[in-house]
Amino acid sequence: MNAQTTVQSLLESTQQGTFENARPLLAESFRFSGSVPTALNAKAWLAMSASLKTAFPDLEYHFQLTRAEPQVIHLTAQLTGTHTGDFDLTSMLDMGIIPATYKSFATALQKARLKVVGGQVTDWRFEPATGAGLLAILQQLDIYITDVIVVDRQSWSRPFTLTSE
Repeated sequence: MNAQTTVQSLLESTQQGTFENARPLLAESFRFSGSVPTALNAKAWLAMSASLKTAFPDLEYHFQLTRAEPQVIHLTAQLTGTHTGDFDLTSMLDMGIIPATYKSFATALQKARLKVVGGQVTDWRFEPATGAGLLAILQQLDIYITDVIVVDRQSWSRPFTLTSE
């Protein structure tokens, strides 16, 4: 499976909420960053994604592939959804479970790049963007975090290492 096919399969599984299909597409070293306060490993990303789908059953990612290289796929995403279910942020932000607010959100367009090695995604980085990411979703739901959380904006500018892992 080439990088583009791997990423397309991951995006489809993510959009559909079939995370049992997404798990084999993620390397043990998988890291997700840029749209969350701290980088997530595969287990944490799967849990967060499942929680998002439970909280926002109509969640749309609006993924668009923009460029494909042999090991790196570029895309954009712009999330929309309505908060009609419990949003469990216990493990990721230690905020507990947020009951449905019945409010809708729409994030700003955000660029991302995914690195694929050996048919598995090893790194998924979103470029930080104002009005995008988890904190933007929470703000649109009128849910605010009182502690200052700093997103690692430096991770976007670090180049991928394209050696076999």
